[in-house]
Amino acid sequence: MALELVTAGESHGREVLAVLLGLPAGLGLDREAIDRELARRQHGHGRGGRQKIEHDRAEVRAGLRDGVTLGSPLAIAVPNRDWENWSKVMDPWGVEPAAAAKRRLTAPRPGHADLAGAWKYGHGGDLRNVLERASARETAARVAAGAVCKQLLARCGCQIRSGVLALGGVTLHEGPPSFADLLQVDDGSPLRTVAPGREEELVALVDRAKHAGETLGGVIGVVARGVPPGLGSYARWEDRLDGQLAQAVMAIQAVKAVAIGAGVETAGLPGSRSHDPILPGRRGLRRGSNHAGGIEGGVSNGQEVVVRAYMKPIATLREALPSVDLATGKAARAAYERSDVTAVPACGVIAEAALAFVLARALLAKFGGDHVEDTLAAIAAYRRRLGKLAPEGFVAS
Repeated sequence: MALELVTAGESHGREVLAVLLGLPAGLGLDREAIDRELARRQHGHGRGGRQKIEHDRAEVRAGLRDGVTLGSPLAIAVPNRDWENWSKVMDPWGVEPAAAAKRRLTAPRPGHADLAGAWKYGHGGDLRNVLERASARETAARVAAGAVCKQLLARCGCQIRSGVLALGGVTLHEGPPSFADLLQVDDGSPLRTVAPGREEELVALVDRAKHAGETLGGVIGVVARGVPPGLGSYARWEDRLDGQLAQAVMAIQAVKAVAIGAGVETAGLPGSRSHDPILPGRRGLRRGSNHAGGIEGGVSNGQEVVVRAYMKPIATLREALPSVDLATGKAARAAYERSDVTAVPACGVIAEAALAFVLARALLAKFGGDHVEDTLAAIAAYRRRLGKLAPEGFVAS
């Protein structure tokens, strides 16, 4: 069975949920590691007031016994600690009319899902029906699921890291990063950048934006190392690994562009400077560079998988942009709810989760296994089959 992920829940509902289908049995999970990923998602200078209210913790509802996966669907809930303040507005069976009226929104925010969602689903009478699900609060469920996928990948020798490469127009790193570059990132720092020495100036930049009622975007780098060669496929377009990764990262709220490897830079270079020479190594084949970002022809090639995500400024502005009140048809200012000045550092954590899910899905598609030991045995057999022509680092000992 293919690995699948379904999320559910509203921003101010009782909880957000993730259901992973297709996980192998026998995978021991670290509860604290899942909660650490949720805490990383909430961290960062420039976050809004909600992060001071919520202290996310994962609660497994099904699919786990004694800390070990059963091979059945794994269901994880992340409760909303602010639920009591919203229960009269968001109750699934009956809201309190007066409370709901106070939270009713009819002026859509430019750049948000409000207007398009109202058109599509008929929610023009109250945009809360759109924004509650469109909100980035949903990513807490994806991060929880990604934390599980990371633990599966770690059993298979794969690690993932991220870091901020640019913020608010200030570039901190030119071109695609390597895993070594991302080792410079301090998760406890204010902005999780690849240039810790410049964070003080960036904190001041965020503070100025907050004072002006503005929001800031940026660029995030995410790298996975230890990815086996052969994940994905060139045979069917929908199975191409780079396409799957781009879709998963682009599906993160506010991400508007994705680059694999040096995809942006090589568009302006001749072919001789765009591709990665194949060379004999001491143990297996090595590459002279990694412009391809670890993927060629839609298939992983054993090098680091490198992805960059380009995040626009958050659409919820304190100094609201012009809009139209859908209830009256008259000019108005866009609705405002508490929001972040920037969530670029958190976006990196979410992008890690996106990569983890896609790589775990591709790994299980290739190697299978109803039990995690079956998966590991299949990977070992594949190493032996490739022999000395495998990528360096993947040659069987």
